[in-house]
Amino acid sequence: MEPWERGLAERLRSSSILIALVVKALQFSSVYLPNYLSFNCFGLTHESHKKDVEQVYLRCSEGSIEWMYPTGALIVNLRPNISPASYKHLTVCIKPFKDSAGANIYLEKTGELKLLVRDGDRSPSKVYCFGYDQGGLFIEATPQQDISRKITGFQYELMNKGIASDLHTVSAPCRPCSDTEVLLAVCTSDFVIRGSIQDVTNEAEEQETIIHVGVNKLYRQKSKVFQLTGESGNWRGQIKTLLECGVKPGDGDFLFTGRMHFGEARLGCAPRFKDFQRMYKEAKDKGLNPCEIGPD
Repeated sequence: MEPWERGLAERLRSSSILIALVVKALQFSSVYLPNYLSFNCFGLTHESHKKDVEQVYLRCSEGSIEWMYPTGALIVNLRPNISPASYKHLTVCIKPFKDSAGANIYLEKTGELKLLVRDGDRSPSKVYCFGYDQGGLFIEATPQQDISRKITGFQYELMNKGIASDLHTVSAPCRPCSDTEVLLAVCTSDFVIRGSIQDVTNEAEEQETIIHVGVNKLYRQKSKVFQLTGESGNWRGQIKTLLECGVKPGDGDFLFTGRMHFGEARLGCAPRFKDFQRMYKEAKDKGLNPCEIGPD
C-alpha cells in the first residue's frame, strides 16, 4: 500500500465524516469532497470539530449540499459576501432533494434546536424558509441499519425578506397586480416576456400549475428558462404558480413577469398585454415610469 493510501485509510478509521478540502478545488463552481460530502458553491471553508461534528461555511447566496452516508452531525453556516448589517434583511430557504434521507435538519441558535425537516419527510417540492437571524442549520444523522443507500441533500437560497414573502405567501401569486406593481415588476423581475399560454399542466400532488408559454418577445431573463426550440425557431418556456390560482389556457398575449426560485421560473404579475400597454403609456405620459421598456 502506498503511503498516501495508508494515510487515507487512517483518516477513514478515525472519523465518520471525511472532508478533504483542496485549495485548487475552490477554482470551480462545484467542490466535491470524495465519497461523502459535496457542495455546489464558491468560497467554501471548513472547520473540524470533535465528537463527529463538522462545520462548514458557505459564501454563496445559493447552492446545494449533498451528504452521502451520513453519520454524526454537520453544521452549515451561510456567510454571504455582503455587509453583516444586511443579514437582518435576509431570508434563507431550503428545498430538500426528492430522495433525501438519513438525517434530520434543524434550525440551531445558541445551542437550541428546532426541527425543520424530519428524516423521511416526502412532502413534494416543500420549501422551508426562515429569517437569517433565526440561526444556522444543524444536520444530524439518524440511526440506520444500513447507511450505504442514504443521501441527505438540499438546495438553498438567500434572498431579501420581501421577495421571499411574495414567493411563499399563498395569495400573492393569485391576486391581480395594481398598475404600480406591474410597472415595478417590469423593472425588478428576473424575467419579463410577452407571450401566450400554450398549455397548462396541473400537478395535484405538488399543488402547482405549470404554464407552458410561447414567447413572442423576450425582454429579459436571468436564467435560460425560455429557449429556442425546434426548427421553427419559436421560443418556449415554463412558468410555475400555485394550483389554487386556477390558471387556464386562454387566447391573447400576456406580459409575464416573475422570479427565479430554485432554478424554476415562478409567476409574478401577468397582466394582459393590452392592459400593460395602456398602463405603460399612461405612466410614460406623466413621467412616472420607474424604468424604460419597449411596450411592443
